[in-house]
Amino acid sequence: MTPSLTLISHSLCPYVQRAAIVLAEKGIVFERKDIDLAHKPAWFLKVSPLGKTPVLLVGDQAVFESAVICEYLDDTAAPRLHPEAALQRAQHRSWMEFGSAVLSNIGAFYNAPSEEALVASATALRLKFQHIEAVLGQGPFFAGERFSMVDAAFGPVFRYFDVFDGIGDFGVFSDTPRVNAWRCALAQRASVRNAVSPDYPKLLQAFLQQRGSALSRRMAARPELSAEAPRS
Repeated sequence: MTPSLTLISHSLCPYVQRAAIVLAEKGIVFERKDIDLAHKPAWFLKVSPLGKTPVLLVGDQAVFESAVICEYLDDTAAPRLHPEAALQRAQHRSWMEFGSAVLSNIGAFYNAPSEEALVASATALRLKFQHIEAVLGQGPFFAGERFSMVDAAFGPVFRYFDVFDGIGDFGVFSDTPRVNAWRCALAQRASVRNAVSPDYPKLLQAFLQQRGSALSRRMAARPELSAEAPRS
């Protein structure tokens, strides 16, 4: 009997989204359980020694860290999202790590304390995407026609910019047409769209408003971005 799968989640966590996308691409039935990371329940700390999401419960066994979860899923369920060739597979894993570095840059961007730091963070993001522009092919996905684990890693990255673009033009994608096309292709993918709840944009806006950052102050100057977040 196949054990049941439960994805322990947080509504805004991009790493949870990676796992949710991979689960959806493989057509795996799973339960998703959101928790409040500001008030972690005791049972969660028992299954997540690092105190982070995601955690995948396979029956009563826990697998934590998104990269490990995604590798486990690729090892145990079709279709394979990694390439078969060892070198290509290693290269894809490298670009997944690059995606994690981009997420760190995004955190620096929305936490930037001043306009100068905000502009510098936007520049750092633009340089990151220029690196990716140089290795992308004709698309629509990272490895061409085939959706891969790298696409699952970058779907959550691009989702942030759907909200950032409504705050201002930061020029992050001003000279990366292939990255722009890739972003659009991922936005249309059902697994990527459904990796978050419909109220994700409002939840992210509320989170950004609370940062006390330069981006928060830009949002405060835009009354249409000050709507109250939906209640969970």
